Amino acid sequence: QVQLVESGGGLVQPGGSLRLSCAASGSIFSVYTMGWYRQAPGKQRELVAVITSGGSTNYADSVKGRFTASRDNAKNTVYLQMNSLKPEDTAVYYCTNYRGNWGQGTQVTVSS
Repeated sequence: QVQLVESGGGLVQPGGSLRLSCAASGSIFSVYTMGWYRQAPGKQRELVAVITSGGSTNYADSVKGRFTASRDNAKNTVYLQMNSLKPEDTAVYYCTNYRGNWGQGTQVTVSS
């Protein structure tokens, strides 16, 4: 059974950076397209970034140029590097493998 565990969230000032990690258990991680989503209070969950098995990426317009998704298949881990953070980036961030598996989420709070 696949498990996804996010980490790396926290409180950061506007303009700061965080790197989120999503570690996957189970086999064949390298073939998964992985996605990062976020959900702010009172809002629907929204797509942030997608990274394919080959490392191609796509981003929501709101994070383009600030966020970078990457993966290390040897470590069964995907990352989300978040720079120039804004208060509107505050949300719980989740990863998924698009096979019905989601992590528990990690809170990101951007505030002065």
